[in-house]
Amino acid sequence: MANIKSQIKRNRQNKKRRDLNRVFRGRARTALRKARVAIASGNVEEAREATHVATKALDKAAAKGVFHKNKAARQKSRLMQHFNNMK
Repeated sequence: MANIKSQIKRNRQNKKRRDLNRVFRGRARTALRKARVAIASGNVEEAREATHVATKALDKAAAKGVFHKNKAARQKSRLMQHFNNMK
């Protein structure tokens, strides 16, 4: 446990940020997983909606700094490749 006042505050800030980051990271991962399952199922409309939700979640995570912007772009690109190959 820290004794320095500024470090105590920094620890509080880190915990708050970590908890918030987990939310955005989890949402993005879940959306990606659901989109992959929808694409694998072969239902075009369901896959399109799931892909849209996943893209939005990745963009939001990248905007918040949870994911690097290139990682989000790479994951979106791969997801769209799977979606386009499905048709």
